[in-house]
Amino acid sequence: MKIGMLCYPTHGGSGVVATELGKSLAEKGHEIHFISYQKPFRLQGYHPQIFFHEVGALDYPLFQHNPYVLALVNKIVSISREVGLDILHAHYAIPHSLCAYLARQIVANITLKVVTTLHGTDITLVGSDSSFREITAFSINQSDAVTAVSHSLKEETVKFFPECGEPQVIYNFVDTALYKPGDKNRCLLHYRKGKEKILLHISNFRSVKRVFDVIKIFYKVHQELPARLFMVGDGPDRDEASMLTEELGIKDKVHFLGNHDEILEVLQGADVLLMPSEKESFGLAILEAMSCGVPVVASRVGGIPEVINHGETGLLYPVGDVEGMAEGCLEIFTRSEVCHRFSYQARKRAVAMFDSSVIIEQYEELYRTVL
Repeated sequence: MKIGMLCYPTHGGSGVVATELGKSLAEKGHEIHFISYQKPFRLQGYHPQIFFHEVGALDYPLFQHNPYVLALVNKIVSISREVGLDILHAHYAIPHSLCAYLARQIVANITLKVVTTLHGTDITLVGSDSSFREITAFSINQSDAVTAVSHSLKEETVKFFPECGEPQVIYNFVDTALYKPGDKNRCLLHYRKGKEKILLHISNFRSVKRVFDVIKIFYKVHQELPARLFMVGDGPDRDEASMLTEELGIKDKVHFLGNHDEILEVLQGADVLLMPSEKESFGLAILEAMSCGVPVVASRVGGIPEVINHGETGLLYPVGDVEGMAEGCLEIFTRSEVCHRFSYQARKRAVAMFDSSVIIEQYEELYRTVL
């Protein structure tokens, strides 16, 4: 099959999933065409079945904002005519599923099918906003198939868009052959001092991720035993989070690493992943940590309970329960049998339920059904 992947190329989950999906499909012999304003950050190296098409937009003073959506539609039309795409897979409803619909109307090719994957905030934040609700609903309804990355997101979609039917749930995935336990004594070697425990947080540092809770949880843990916190990512709350570490007197124990294209070694060096999010449709970083055998302490919200089995592969707490999450981290750090059990079961669950080989087959079957 010839598949066009429409996605954001940034460090967010939707772009990562789209890129990894495309790479896995290429390994199985499909021809993949990524179409975006820049090359996805995880799309490195050369593969004979993978192509990247950069979308440029006219810089004209009359346009107050860059008309990227129109340029994207034009690029999709051009690529479709050039290579004869079978499927356009739109990741994140707006603008990608709408662009796919418009492009199909222009080429007037009824064999060009559109699959839309909903990732979370495209429904719960952007799509549900009055400014975009109607166009989001239209785009979903014009897709030949719609998927959601968790049952929680499926329920949210039905709630916000009851006229659009129920999307099919296809979970996010991880390459468990790549994301596997590593040597903690080697990973993060330049930072780890003695028997310090390493806590890790990965996000876009927006308010919904509750990065201040991460700092407060670490502060409580640090009061009980030697520890360090690594913050991977960037976003609006980054500077204020740094100020909070100064106020609490733990600035030298908290490391802001910024966005990382390759976080495998960081994950392998962690003892616990902290994800106290207010909302989370799936939590790809959680799955990648589990695949590396890293226990997770997280909020019991959204799709997270579909990934983590509380008390078996990690610990779940109500949103904002800083005290409980700190106690959970300390339990993992001080009770070796709990830590080993969580690590083993987390890895086992990732391999059994979320390995790329399992999920990619589901997407292939969906494509075949649509065609």
